[in-house]
Amino acid sequence: MRAFFLMSNIKLFVGLGNPGEKYEATRHNAGYWWIDFIEKNHRLGMKPFSKFNGIVGKYSEEADCFFLKPTTFMNESGRSVQSIVKFYKIKPEEILVIHDELDLHPGNIKLKFGGGHGGHNGLKSIESAIGSNNFWRLRIGIGHPGIKDEVAGYVLKKPLKKDFNLINASILDSYRIFSNLLLGEFEKAMLNLHSTFK
Repeated sequence: MRAFFLMSNIKLFVGLGNPGEKYEATRHNAGYWWIDFIEKNHRLGMKPFSKFNGIVGKYSEEADCFFLKPTTFMNESGRSVQSIVKFYKIKPEEILVIHDELDLHPGNIKLKFGGGHGGHNGLKSIESAIGSNNFWRLRIGIGHPGIKDEVAGYVLKKPLKKDFNLINASILDSYRIFSNLLLGEFEKAMLNLHSTFK
């Protein structure tokens, strides 16, 4: 995995979620929330692009990169990612997918390279569409309902106020590794992030 640390910076940030007002405050939209936070701080000029099936913005300060919020709904996120990846010739290892993570408590956030989709429909769709799981993931903890059969309903509901505040705090804290990700400093990013979120 170390070889990937040295290959490139992140050229595409993908925040996963479901489009529409009905879903905007639900746990499954934590990836959207992360992109929204960056948008507020850097004025990315996010706009809908039908050819990419998503809302897209560009950042050109420390390095050129794109931000994407797929509008295909979660289980078809790969269709959106595939279209922009092909157009801009972006490699899997140059992609960071930001998503909600059941296996982490609210307030925790982890950076990871590769691995399985863990049943997450958005990750599953992206892996299938681009033919690789060799992309980065920023996993935003939302907690688990404790019962497997309740997961589908749980992710599509709003978090409790306490959990919502913890999730937002973790997004704010993760912002300090943004420059590391832009510059391809992945080991530094993981050290900085994981020294806080254990």
